[in-house]
Amino acid sequence: MSVISENTEADMRHRILVVAERLFRQIGYQKTTVADIAKVLQMSPANVYRFFDSKKAIHSGVARHLMGEVEQAAASIAAESGPAGDRLRKLLSTVHRMNRERYVGDEKLHEMVAIAMEENWDVCVLHMQQIVGAITQIVTQGAASGEFDVPDVAVAAGCTCTAMMRFFHPQMIAQTINKDGPTIDQMIDFILRSLGARTVAAVS
Repeated sequence: MSVISENTEADMRHRILVVAERLFRQIGYQKTTVADIAKVLQMSPANVYRFFDSKKAIHSGVARHLMGEVEQAAASIAAESGPAGDRLRKLLSTVHRMNRERYVGDEKLHEMVAIAMEENWDVCVLHMQQIVGAITQIVTQGAASGEFDVPDVAVAAGCTCTAMMRFFHPQMIAQTINKDGPTIDQMIDFILRSLGARTVAAVS
């Protein structure tokens, strides 16, 4: 396949995903059909299927795009310099804020992501792996510098992500947003204490 053909195909796939996401927001995930997407793009449903072999593949592509932006933000924070505790707090807060803004305030888009998670799409599994990976990077650096005191970095990172599930999972964010319970800052404080976090001054 030529470079031009590859670029054209990538562009068309992107256009389909953009339209699909817009329709998911407007009329809902369940109600949107491939025919709806094709109509907006002024093409036949058969032509859409040339780029995505199923409706589920389109949904997965939209979810991958939205989750990918959160992953990029997490990876950028993990790559920053500075105390591990500060970066971990920033990462956990950022993932929560982005998920809350994207899904909780947008009921129709939240529906799409909730169903994706219930069906355990590969894209959701990959997303959690990427977030845990960013957390692991920071915990590893904190342990190496003596800022964190953890015997097993992988377990510590996994437990950190699990402890934050109420603040990461779109459905749990929506269900608990006005319920009693620890605030996100209280939860992050607890996690940092569990990691044996010490101040940079104390370490040096």
